[in-house]
Amino acid sequence: MTSRHKRLRRAVLPYALIGALSVMAPAFAQSNATGTIFGLTGDPDTAVVVENTQTGLVRTLRPDAEGRYRATALPVGRYRVSLQRDGATVASRDEVNVLLGGGSEVSFSASGAQTLERVTVTATSVPPIDVSQVDSRQVFTAEQIEKLSVGRDIAALALLTPGAVGGDSRYQGARGFSDVASFGGSSASENAYYINGYAVTNPYTALGATTLPFGGISQYQAITGGYSAEFGRATGGVVNIITQRGTNEWKFGGQVVWNPDTGRAKREIIYYPEGTSSPNAGRIYQDREKHYENESTTYAAYVGGPIVKDRLFFYAAGEITRQDIQGLSVGTSGWSSGTNGLQTYDYKIPRWLAKIDWQINDYNLLELTAISDVTKDKERYTRYNFTTGERDPSTVSGYDYEDGGELYIGKYTGYLTDSLTLTALYGRQKQDHLVTPFGLNPDSSAVYVTDGRNIADEQKFRNSQQAFSSVAWNDQYDKTDGYRIDLEWRLGDHDIRFGLDSQDLEVRRGSASTGPGYYWSYSGGAGAVPGSPLGGGAVIPASGQYVTRVSARTGGTFRVEQSAQYIEDRWQATDNLLVSLGLRNEQFTNYDSNGAAYIKQRHQLAPRLGASWDVFGDASLKVFANAGRYHLALPNRTAYRQAAPSLNTSEYFAFTGIDPATGVPLGLTPLGNGPFSPNNEYGQAKDPSSIAAKNIKAHYQDEYVLGFEKQLSDRFSGGARFIYRDLKSAIEDFCDFRAGVAWAEANGVDPFVSGGIQDSFYSCRLFNPGESNTFVITDDNGTVTNVPLTAGQLGFPKLKRRYLGVDLFLEHKFDGQFYGKVDYTWSHNYGNAEGQLNSDLGQSDVSATQTFDFPELTLGSSGNLPNDRRHYLKAFGYYQINPQWQVSATFTAASGRPKNKTGLLPESVATDDPYFYDYIYYNGPYYFFVDGEPSPRGSHGNLPWTTKIDLGLTWRPTFADGKLQIRGDVFNVLDRQTVQNQLDYYESPSIGTVYSQANRVVSYQAPRSYRFQVRYDF
Repeated sequence: MTSRHKRLRRAVLPYALIGALSVMAPAFAQSNATGTIFGLTGDPDTAVVVENTQTGLVRTLRPDAEGRYRATALPVGRYRVSLQRDGATVASRDEVNVLLGGGSEVSFSASGAQTLERVTVTATSVPPIDVSQVDSRQVFTAEQIEKLSVGRDIAALALLTPGAVGGDSRYQGARGFSDVASFGGSSASENAYYINGYAVTNPYTALGATTLPFGGISQYQAITGGYSAEFGRATGGVVNIITQRGTNEWKFGGQVVWNPDTGRAKREIIYYPEGTSSPNAGRIYQDREKHYENESTTYAAYVGGPIVKDRLFFYAAGEITRQDIQGLSVGTSGWSSGTNGLQTYDYKIPRWLAKIDWQINDYNLLELTAISDVTKDKERYTRYNFTTGERDPSTVSGYDYEDGGELYIGKYTGYLTDSLTLTALYGRQKQDHLVTPFGLNPDSSAVYVTDGRNIADEQKFRNSQQAFSSVAWNDQYDKTDGYRIDLEWRLGDHDIRFGLDSQDLEVRRGSASTGPGYYWSYSGGAGAVPGSPLGGGAVIPASGQYVTRVSARTGGTFRVEQSAQYIEDRWQATDNLLVSLGLRNEQFTNYDSNGAAYIKQRHQLAPRLGASWDVFGDASLKVFANAGRYHLALPNRTAYRQAAPSLNTSEYFAFTGIDPATGVPLGLTPLGNGPFSPNNEYGQAKDPSSIAAKNIKAHYQDEYVLGFEKQLSDRFSGGARFIYRDLKSAIEDFCDFRAGVAWAEANGVDPFVSGGIQDSFYSCRLFNPGESNTFVITDDNGTVTNVPLTAGQLGFPKLKRRYLGVDLFLEHKFDGQFYGKVDYTWSHNYGNAEGQLNSDLGQSDVSATQTFDFPELTLGSSGNLPNDRRHYLKAFGYYQINPQWQVSATFTAASGRPKNKTGLLPESVATDDPYFYDYIYYNGPYYFFVDGEPSPRGSHGNLPWTTKIDLGLTWRPTFADGKLQIRGDVFNVLDRQTVQNQLDYYESPSIGTVYSQANRVVSYQAPRSYRFQVRYDF
C-alpha cells in the first residue's frame, strides 16, 4: 500500500470532523503555535520525508508539478529533511530548526534528485533568511534565552525586540508588577499574548498576561508589525510563547536562582524640587534606600520524556519564587505617613506547567496543556517616624492578596493530505482575585466609625470596632473561554487559509461597605454653621454636629465577546515573489452586569496585503512590504468604571450621644429626606444606551511596512525596516454636558428635565473623540431623545497618534562559538492621545482616562507622546570561550522620554459658560498651560538618555560532563540610575505659582544588582 493510500485511510476521522465544523466556518493552519518547512526538489517525481529527530514524527510529501513542497503546522523543534527517489534517500539535511511561526527553506538541486548517491549536509547550508514571511518578528529559543543576560520574564524579552519600549513604571501587569511594554508607539494595553496558540492577555485591563515557569518556554516570538489576517485584537505587538514538550529522551533537572539584596547598589533618593515656595523644597520626598531590602529566590525543576516512544510524550515543570521587599513610603518628618510609613511585601509565586503530546499516528496529533500561575502577596504597613526612625508595631495594617488560577488548552492537528491541514484548539482559564484586609473584623455587626469633628482630640471616638470602611468582594475572578479552527489548503501556487476564532472574557469585580453594609462618619463642630445645606433636604442642626450613615456598593459581572473570521491567500506569483492577500472580519460585544450589550460592533473589515520578494532566488536577499488594518476591543475594566450599578448614598442625622464601645450614634433624629446621592447612585442598573455613543466605532489603526533582509556572508545578515502607524479611531470617555445643552436649546428640547440631557451628560459617556457622535438620552419620564453632535459641536480636535520608525539590524548567527545581534531604531511617536492609556498621569483606566474629559484638556495636547524614544540601540549576544566557559552581554541605550509642564487653565481661554467652573472644570495642574501661556505637549526637552550594560558568566565544568551549570549575572554594571519618568505637573495652586512637586521624579532606572544560578540537567 502506498504512503498516500495509507494517509487517506488514516484521515477518515478528521474528514468527518471537517464536515461537522464546516457548518460554522473554515479556518487555516495556526501559525502562532507551529512552523513550516518548504523548498524545491528539482524533480516532481521524488518524495520529501520530514522527520522530527526528537519525537519521531514523520511526514512524507509529494512535490507539485514544479517540484515545490511545503510541510505546514509542524511542531517547533529539530528536523531531518530527506529527498527520496524510487524509495531510496539521495540527499538529506540534518539539524533543520523549525522556529515559531517561521518557515525553513530546504531545497535540493536537480542533479541531487537524479543521483542515487546519498549526500547528507547540516543545516548550516540552509538559507538564514525566511522568504516565506512578510511580517516583522523576533524569535528567541530556549537555548538562546538560557545564554543571554536578560531578566527571567516575558517583558524583559520583549524589550530586546525592535520598536519596543518599557511602559510607564506606574502601570502594573497581570500580577501586580511593572512588567508591560509598548510596541511601535502604541499604549501598553494594546498588545496580544498567546501561549500554545491560546490568547492569555489580561481580560480585565489588557495589561500583561498569564505567564508560566520561565524554564518551560521553548520558543518566544514577538511580532512587531505586518502580522497576517490570522492575528487581530492588537494594535501594538503580538507575543507568542510555545512551551517545552517531551521527546524520545527522558530528561530532568533542577535550578536555583538567587537575586541577593547584598551587593545591590544604593537606590537614588527622590527629593522635592528646589526653587519652590513650599517648606519642603529640597527635602526628601521618599528615601528609597533607607530600610530598603529586596531579595528573591526561585527553585525550579522539570521532567520530560516518552510514555510510549514515538507516540506519547510528557513534560512537566514547576517553580516557586519567594521574594521579600521592604521600604519606606513617602514621608518627610515625624509620623507624616500615618500608619503606612514602613511597608513590607512578602511574595510567594508558585507556577507549574504540564503537557502531554500524543502522536496518534504521523497524521493526527493531540496536545493537552495545563498551566498554573498564582501570586500570593502579604503586604504590611507600620507607623514610622521619619525623624527618629522609631517604629510603632501596634499600628500594623495591610492586605493579603492571592491572584491566579489554572489555564487548560487542548489542540488537534490533522495532516489530511499533502495539501490539506486542519487544526482545532480550545482553551479555558479561571483566575481568582482574593483581597483580605489584615485586621478585618469578620463580624457583620462590627461597623466602621470615623470621627472628623472639629473638637478636642480626647472627645473624638478613636476605637472603631472595624478597621476598614469598605472591602473588595470575596468572589472576584477573571474567566476566559475560547476556541479556534484552522484549515490550510495548498492549491497549485496558492496556500489558501481560512479561519474562525472566538473568545469570551468574563470578569467579576466589586467592593462594598464592611459590617452591616454602611459606616458612620461624624462631622461638624467648631466652625460649622447651623442651617447650612448638606444635601437631600438636610441642614446642619443647631448643635453644629451631625453624623452621616454612608452606604456604598459597586461592581458586577461583566463580559466581552470577541470573534473573527478571516481568509488569506499566500500566492506564489512567480518563483521569486510571494504575495499575501488577507481579509479579517472582527466582532466585539461588551456586556454590562445585567447581561445587556452596551457596545456591539460588527462588520469590522481589516484587509491585509503583504509581499516577499526573493530577489536572487537563493534566499540571500529579501525585500518585503505589507499594509493592513488592525482592530482592538475594549477590555472589561471599562465596564467596571462605566457600566457598573453603583450605590453611594449619605443619610444625615442629629445625635445625642455615642456608644463608647462601638461608636454607634445614640438618639438619632433624621435631618433630611432619607438616603441621598448627588450623582443618582442608588444601586440601580444603568441604561445600556446611556453608557456609550450610538453605533460607536472600535479602536483601530492602519499600518504600512517596507523593508529588506540581506545575507552578507555565511555568518552575517542585516536589514532595515520602515514602519508607519496611524491610529484612525479610538474610544474614550467625556464628561461635558455643554454641547448637549446647546443642541437642546437650538432644537426646542428642555435640557434640564430630570434625568435629561444635562443630567445624562454630566455622567461620563464613551465616544469616538474627534468625530461626530450620536447619543441616546432617556429622561426620568421615559422620553427618548437622540442627540447628534458633530465633532465641531463637541469641541474636540481630530484624533491623532502616529508612529514612524526605521529599524536597522546586523546579526551574527551562532557558529558554535559566537552569537550577536545589534538593533538600532529611529522613531517618532506624536499626536494628541497615547491610545487606551494616559502615561502623562500614569493612568491605567483603559479608554476612560482624563485625556478627552472636556475640550479644554486637549488645548496644546498635540506633540511628542510619552512612548516617543527617538533613538534606541539594543545589542546582545554570547561567546563560548571554551567548552567550560561562556560570557554574555546585553547593552541598551535609549533617548529620554519627552517632558511636559502642565498647569492651570487661564481664564483668557476658558469658556464663559456659567456651568463650566461649577460642574465641569478640574481645578488642578492638568492643562497644557503655564503662567497663563501655552505649554504644548513635549515642548520642554527630554529626560536624559538611559543606558544599561548587563554581563553574564557561565561555567560548565568538564568533571560534570556539561550537566552542571553555574552562572552569575550583573545587571546595570555601571549603575546608571537615570530618571525614567517624572510628574508633568508644574504649576499649582494658582497661576504663576510653581507647584511644590513640580516635575518631581517618579521613578529611576533600577540600580546595579546581581543574579546567581545553579542548574543541573540529568
